[in-house]
Amino acid sequence: MSFFKQLFEQQNNDNGFKPAPSVTGYFGTVKPDPNFNAQNDAAKLKKAIETKGVDEATIVEVIAKRSNAQRQQIKAAYQQSAGKALAADLKKALKSDFEEVVLALLMTPPEYDAFEMKRAMKGIGTNEAVLNEILGTRSNKEITALKNTYKEVYGELLEENIKSDVKGDLETTLLTLCKATRSEDSNIDDAAAKSEAKALFEAGENRIGTVCSVLIDILTNRSEAQLYKIFQYYGQLSKDSLGLGTNTDTLTRIIVSRSEIDLLKIMQEYKRMYGKSLQEDILKETSGDYEKIMMTLCGTP
Repeated sequence: MSFFKQLFEQQNNDNGFKPAPSVTGYFGTVKPDPNFNAQNDAAKLKKAIETKGVDEATIVEVIAKRSNAQRQQIKAAYQQSAGKALAADLKKALKSDFEEVVLALLMTPPEYDAFEMKRAMKGIGTNEAVLNEILGTRSNKEITALKNTYKEVYGELLEENIKSDVKGDLETTLLTLCKATRSEDSNIDDAAAKSEAKALFEAGENRIGTVCSVLIDILTNRSEAQLYKIFQYYGQLSKDSLGLGTNTDTLTRIIVSRSEIDLLKIMQEYKRMYGKSLQEDILKETSGDYEKIMMTLCGTP
């Protein structure tokens, strides 16, 4: 059951991912700069990179306080004025976790998802949690963009790489999610949620052996809203506590990828779950320029 517990950890209502709210509105923490000028920002970054010791504060101020679309314009302006790639120059100038965040922010969302998927399957061993997280929490449109970008950047099919790196139930589940056909209906069928929560419990925990087809069908085809309700009922049946671990790679990936989508909602839920703010724990667990850029992405002035 370890594989299915990893999936539960991505979507369990008490310990992680929440479905997108049905109400309209913007729930990101990063907003476009109303006074944006790509050429000016490119010049600021060039100066910051060339400053002795590197001016990290300016890099944070520019990179973390611009929308992703604006960062793409900055990259183009930098290439035009400096004759070099901004990402390459920043990679030379920066280091450690701070470098990772800055480079992640310079990618488009599909590029970043593709990069993380490729990295998760690179070398010896596969980071299954990353594959679960990305494919389990992206919309059909986002998964389609991810697959297209993966092929453009790496010249390979994502599905083929998954087949060569992952086997068994996880392979079946990830390949099903790659089809990008999961229901996105925001309506919830309460009776069906109760029934399928019971089916999940009986198939996964209350028997000797696991009826994988039941689990895979529910987890890969039901909408986020329906899964949320299913896991509410599942939590009433299961004695297991499905907690989440974390590290800087996970923290970076979630905050960067959700900063223009629903990071405000994530921070609200974090406060409800743990009785303290996400920013408090970031301050406690991180330091230096990495801490500064993560706090800025969370909306801290």
